[in-house]
Amino acid sequence: MRRATDAERARLHETFAALCATPSPSGHERACADWVSAELAQLGLEVTEDGSGPAAGSECGNLLARVSGTGAASILLCAHLDTVPLAAAVEPVVVDGFWENANEGILGADNKSAVATIVELARHFTSGPAPPVGLDLLFTVGEEVSLAGSREFDIAALRSAFGYVFDHATPIGEVVTASPTHYRIIAELRGRAAHAGVRPEAGRSAVVAAANAIAAMRLGRLDPETTANVGTIDGGSAINVVPERCRIVAEARGLDPARASTVTTEMIDHLQDAADAAECDLDLTVERMFLGYRTKPRAPQLAVAERALRACGYEPRPIHSGGASDANSLQAAGFPCTCLADGTERNHEPGERISVAALEDLLELGLALVDEAAVELVTAGVNDS
Repeated sequence: MRRATDAERARLHETFAALCATPSPSGHERACADWVSAELAQLGLEVTEDGSGPAAGSECGNLLARVSGTGAASILLCAHLDTVPLAAAVEPVVVDGFWENANEGILGADNKSAVATIVELARHFTSGPAPPVGLDLLFTVGEEVSLAGSREFDIAALRSAFGYVFDHATPIGEVVTASPTHYRIIAELRGRAAHAGVRPEAGRSAVVAAANAIAAMRLGRLDPETTANVGTIDGGSAINVVPERCRIVAEARGLDPARASTVTTEMIDHLQDAADAAECDLDLTVERMFLGYRTKPRAPQLAVAERALRACGYEPRPIHSGGASDANSLQAAGFPCTCLADGTERNHEPGERISVAALEDLLELGLALVDEAAVELVTAGVNDS
């Protein structure tokens, strides 16, 4: 197995720090996209940007670049450019062997550890011998807002047999083999305003209707594979007014798509019953945000990932995730893709961090995936020139 040099590992950290210091909350990825595009262009790679920006709610679209291999086959490596909203400026520092933000806010290792890794893999393979398989390099926007960018991506632009997303904030070695289907419910309840101290009986409280609906719902972990949650509640106008309006946003997730749909229907039924009882009107928007998947144990990309992890000294650990990644969008579009843990810790939290060792191991894993993919595809007869 090939290994990264000391110089490549040092450059990886420089790239990672530069990316983290470039703000890119969902919808505002342009500066980060331009940085990545410029780096890849300096390596002699052509970078194309699709037109997904407006639909994804972003300043820019998804980026795609290719590194040619010695054979005909390719694999995809994917990461997302956006982060969750910033509560503080990002000043990357290393403390006790971990990259973290010197300020009280996220670091952005989710997912810039993967972005940096892919950029440095491109540098590795363009500065030396060509890789044994070609590489499609995909950088998406809007992943943190229900996979907005990857949902708009056209997989016909890919030349790869299968791919990998480095985007699960758990120890390297974990491999996501199942991810949930996700439904979002937006409920707008409309009652009737009245003076709360003078004519409360004339009012119809949308807040009471919403509260009764939520109280009737089964929320949290419903079973090992299904969850439900009410995330936001917004209603009322003043302390002395019976609230005429209330808006709630809720979700249901399930590894079994039928179960997720059933739970969503139950939540809708509770909303309608509570609205009727309070004599309120109800407007609903229900959307399936992404489709779940289960990876077959013999899937080629899974076998490659397991061999690559073992070559790097990790024992593969298949897991079922309650979260999603761009792999969900790609799988739903018919492209085989596996999400791998990237070693990030405490993602979406002010204490987000990643160890120096984990970041370097992610680069080693990328190199191993390329080697093992070549073996897999040659065996399958795909990689003939």
